[in-house]
Amino acid sequence: MPATRRPHLRRWNALPALVRNAPPRVLLLVGAIVVALGVLIVSRPLTSLVLLGVYVGASAVVMGVVELVRRPAGWWQRAVSAAWIVAGLAVLVWLGRSLELLPPVLAVLLVIGGLASVGRATGAGPASARILALAWGVAQIAFGLLSFTWPDVTVLVLAVVFGVRTVVFGLGVFWRGVVGIRRPRQRKEPFDAQRAVRRRVIRARWAAAGRYALSLVLVATAAGGWWLNDWLDDGAPVVDAFYDPPAQVPSGHGRLIRSDAYLGRLPENGDVSRILYTTRDALDGPAVASALVIVPKDPPAGPRPVIVWNHGTTGVAQGCAPSLRDASATKWSIPALEQALKAGWVVVASDFSGQGAPGAYPYLIGEGEARSSLDAVLATAELRTDLTLSPDTVVWGHSQGGHAALWTTAIAKDYAPGLDVLGTAVVAPVADPPALAEELLSGPPNAMLSVITSWVLVPYSDTYPDVRLDDYIAEGSRSIVLEMTQRCPSEPGVVVSVLAALGVSEDRPLYSADLTDGALGERLAENAMTAPLGTPMLVAWGADDEVIPPKLQRDYVAKLCAEGQDVRWATYAGYDHLRPILPKSRFLPVLYDWTKKLIERKDQVIDGCGLR
Repeated sequence: MPATRRPHLRRWNALPALVRNAPPRVLLLVGAIVVALGVLIVSRPLTSLVLLGVYVGASAVVMGVVELVRRPAGWWQRAVSAAWIVAGLAVLVWLGRSLELLPPVLAVLLVIGGLASVGRATGAGPASARILALAWGVAQIAFGLLSFTWPDVTVLVLAVVFGVRTVVFGLGVFWRGVVGIRRPRQRKEPFDAQRAVRRRVIRARWAAAGRYALSLVLVATAAGGWWLNDWLDDGAPVVDAFYDPPAQVPSGHGRLIRSDAYLGRLPENGDVSRILYTTRDALDGPAVASALVIVPKDPPAGPRPVIVWNHGTTGVAQGCAPSLRDASATKWSIPALEQALKAGWVVVASDFSGQGAPGAYPYLIGEGEARSSLDAVLATAELRTDLTLSPDTVVWGHSQGGHAALWTTAIAKDYAPGLDVLGTAVVAPVADPPALAEELLSGPPNAMLSVITSWVLVPYSDTYPDVRLDDYIAEGSRSIVLEMTQRCPSEPGVVVSVLAALGVSEDRPLYSADLTDGALGERLAENAMTAPLGTPMLVAWGADDEVIPPKLQRDYVAKLCAEGQDVRWATYAGYDHLRPILPKSRFLPVLYDWTKKLIERKDQVIDGCGLR
């Protein structure tokens, strides 16, 4: 190959130049060490984050210096070399201050490396090498930009990209060592000039073919990444202007701000509105919340009883509000809805503050959830002049909503004395958050557990000043944990959270402290609601519940019975976490009949404690 082409090829990486003249055995050792380093970076992105930063930062500085002293051809090369040095120094300096700044700097390095490759594509050299340089540059730029789009996977993407680059470089160094050891033996054979030329031609053709193939792979990968990004972005919920509170809102809690038509599917026997109203947050500060109000078509004359529905977990982001989803006002989301509407009951379903409307979301924070539910009923009283609500109220809830339902009944007498809560029906309730946390954390780590943990930890740290996020998460994982809370289970983007969790959940490195200890443990205990409510209760769960261990429900009912609470309970064989509230569930007739008799003040079996 002509000597004029070698400087161009050397610019693929500055590090090979540093070991180019090393003895073969040294090359073998260096290559093996570098390959091991690359594998470590790829396989342990969090635990090796400092190692990744040191490697990339030092490599960037060395690359920039080598390029500068190698007689740069023009301003482009000088600018790129200077950028490498500055970015590399930034990585090394920030390592000791904040690992959270490392991922965006590494993403910038990807973009800089991509621009350098694009610049080399305009230089001299074989067409295949220049095309590969262009493809590699475009791919690096694309992945660098995508890293900013999905911050929680930035570390993982960068670990893979830089780790693979390290492995490839190490393999190259190792192979040069192997070639260097074998070369003396090959020189003992008679030299055949024509055969050597043919070998060079064949090698050149295969190298060109390999570069073209790799170029296609890189372009396809970058295009696929952008397509996936657009697809995930299109599936994310959009919070429209209805949920933006005005500068001035009515004074007091439970006041209607505005109402509008619900944009999703409607039930057969009801009309649906969405409302925005004032409430109080978990710390008794002013807040705004949204809700769905489902009114029977042609309701009978007279005051209408109210069913307060508390939804299960839908995520913790603002866009995860049930009123933004298409089927939230149907029998697939609210149990026995059609029967309730036929009976003339009004169903009020709060999103809770922080979903739909802006604010801190009170996930498993009892008073925040309960105030949102009660204020939704108070605000509904202002919705229509032709609709009068009865004080008679029955509270329903599932899972997280079961927790909210228990707290709704517990504070109703003091917070909303105009409501008469007749009873509470809960399905697979999270009555004791600390006990649930201990059960879940006692099992093997998994991706969904990492996501759910972020849904608890971040809202608690947003609500309680003494719960500090950094006390419970591993250094460098803040961006991953925070981004997990910005996606809803119903949107395709949640797969990004799951993949991010899968990439780091082997040793559960996202969380560095016992989540049931310290300030978080104390706050979780404060939000348990295992005491008797004093009004009739109905508790049900699936025997095969995969989310809330059935043991916790049995323990909860036993505690209620021991403390004298009237409670009717039922467990359903073959039912998982969601099945009890879905259409055709054996529980639905029980729920409806129990509620109807409460409203009509009819006698029924309300105490099942003796059946245990």
